[in-house]
Amino acid sequence: MSEVLPQDHMAAARVSWLGIWAAGRAVRLMHAYAEILLWAPLALASGIGAWFALLSEPGPSAYILAAGLMVCALAARRRLPMVAWFPAAFLGLMALGFCMAGLRAHLVQAPVLSFRYYGTVEGRVLGLDRSAADQPRLLLDQVRLDRVAPEALPGRVRVSLHAAQGHLDLRPGQRVMLTAHLMPPPPPAAPEAFDFRRIAFFQGLGAVGYSRVPVMLIAPPQAADLLANRLRDRLSQLIRARVPGQAGAIASAILTGDRSALSQETNEVMRNANIYHVVAISGLHVGLVTGLVFGFVRFCLAALGRPALLWPARKIAAVVALLAATFYLWLSGGQVSTQRAWVMAAVMLGAVLCDRRALSLRNVALAAIVILLVTPEALLNPGFQLSFAATTALIVGLGAWTRHTKRLPKLIRAPLGFAASSLIAGLATAPLTAATFHRVADYGLVANLLAVPAMGLIIMPAGLIALALAPFGLAAPAFWVLGLGTGWLLGVADMVAGWPGSVTAVKAPPEQVVALMGGGAMLFVLSRRTGRVLALALLCLAALRWSASPRPALIVAPEAEQVGLMTPQGRALSRDGAGFVAGVWLDADGDVAPVSEAAARPAWAGEGGVRVAHWQGRDLVHLTGKAAPDHLASYCHAGALIVIAAALPQTRQAAPEACTIWDRTRLAQTGAVSWDQAGSLTTVSDRVGRRLWTAPEAFQ
Repeated sequence: MSEVLPQDHMAAARVSWLGIWAAGRAVRLMHAYAEILLWAPLALASGIGAWFALLSEPGPSAYILAAGLMVCALAARRRLPMVAWFPAAFLGLMALGFCMAGLRAHLVQAPVLSFRYYGTVEGRVLGLDRSAADQPRLLLDQVRLDRVAPEALPGRVRVSLHAAQGHLDLRPGQRVMLTAHLMPPPPPAAPEAFDFRRIAFFQGLGAVGYSRVPVMLIAPPQAADLLANRLRDRLSQLIRARVPGQAGAIASAILTGDRSALSQETNEVMRNANIYHVVAISGLHVGLVTGLVFGFVRFCLAALGRPALLWPARKIAAVVALLAATFYLWLSGGQVSTQRAWVMAAVMLGAVLCDRRALSLRNVALAAIVILLVTPEALLNPGFQLSFAATTALIVGLGAWTRHTKRLPKLIRAPLGFAASSLIAGLATAPLTAATFHRVADYGLVANLLAVPAMGLIIMPAGLIALALAPFGLAAPAFWVLGLGTGWLLGVADMVAGWPGSVTAVKAPPEQVVALMGGGAMLFVLSRRTGRVLALALLCLAALRWSASPRPALIVAPEAEQVGLMTPQGRALSRDGAGFVAGVWLDADGDVAPVSEAAARPAWAGEGGVRVAHWQGRDLVHLTGKAAPDHLASYCHAGALIVIAAALPQTRQAAPEACTIWDRTRLAQTGAVSWDQAGSLTTVSDRVGRRLWTAPEAFQ
């Protein structure tokens, strides 16, 4: 017996040590997988960003190399130790992001109009909204154009309506005809300006334009055609009929996603008050809908008594709430921000079904992974950036806040927690908001503290009740309460936007700054010690790069319709016109002056179509109008820089007098151009290169 016991103890010890080793191995493995899940969005975003940053379309060799990296990352899991597997997995995910961006671009590629078109446009109404000029605007698909081959027809066309349309009640699903001016999606207004062509490419938008004639109805909507669009339109009409004015337009935008009735004045004051996010369906709206439905279902189940003790009430409520969120996504049109919010809600409700925490960084990471894999272009969408920045900051910040305020009374803790959440979300999104919209709402925290509670306590509950009771004719009280809530939002926006100094304009940052800020912020959240030092270094580099970057000294518009010269008083415009392009320039300069004021600044002289200024010791001349080519000989002398809003023959572009000429033919090859203070030239083509959305005909 004495000989057996030691052997048994030794065997038991071996088993114990083996069990401890296996448990430790499993914990390390789970920790590694959890860590790579958290880091995966950053890896995918790096690969996607690299794909978009290329100046030429990657060829097969680039995708083969990326696929090779993914294979190596999978092989590394079995052959390398855990320490080496993590960087291999990161590189593999970067390669996956690169490949998914390329796959997505080739899947959505559609014909783009390659010339200016004037004539008949026929199509089906997909949706209605309003343009920047506050004009109604149609989005059409199933398009037909005169003298355009079927294989060259754009998938979608957007047309602003400049004529009164009182004779026709436009609705989604209708087939209409009109006479319109169309053109390809416009290029950037300046070398570092936003590239609308890229977003139009991924939306399948092949032409934009305007019409000055009434729209003619060809056929009404089919029975099952665009059902979600038509239901959204009917509900929007119902809401606006019961809640008049802009309060009804806000209610319609919040509940259905239809923002076509919002005036530009309302949009502007809500942006200046920093509460425009309440009318763009996103995480706040989907979260409120799912939360209200979840709470209502649980309350009803609890009221049943004994069955509530036997049934999994939380899981039943989670399933019903997920169905409600899915219906809300379908009804609102499935915009990128709504898709992002639905994924977040689905992940969190799925966590409830699995008895896990409903809100954690892993759930946020999983939602980001899904969106980046399905729609990689969302990475460049400000809504994606702002939403995930706010959500991540709230999870991290409120966790620390809760730990430090446990001893406070509940009556104090609740309002302080709400104020802290608004402050945390506002601080997290403020740099991105300033970089994207070139403005900072100085009283945004105050406006959100006054407006956001009305969303959860009044607007959403009243809106859901009103829509549920409307078929029975019992919704009048709920609509009245809904009008009070949205009227309060509008009043808060008007009040805060009207305060002196409510908005501070900031200049646009270089394009690398947003990437540095996003990468630095993610690195700070995910890493420890040394990683956080690197993260702070990236954030400081972004701030330094932003503050030290000068604005261009001279900019020429893509079609030579405007020239902007920087002066001590701000950018002086050559003419009071081309309002959209000029507005983009002034916003990027951090200049709040209207176009007319910028055109009156002292820098340019001359009348009519001949405007003359002096820059760096040379004459700067802007020629416009039908007589512009006739004035060319008078002003073309040695050293002069001539910008002419006309397409000159090739023989006239080479000036023997050695003046430099920029006409529409030359600008068609380069896009908008700018010069810095040292006289260095930059063009749009230098910045964006030759990609699917810049030269689609080359890749078809």
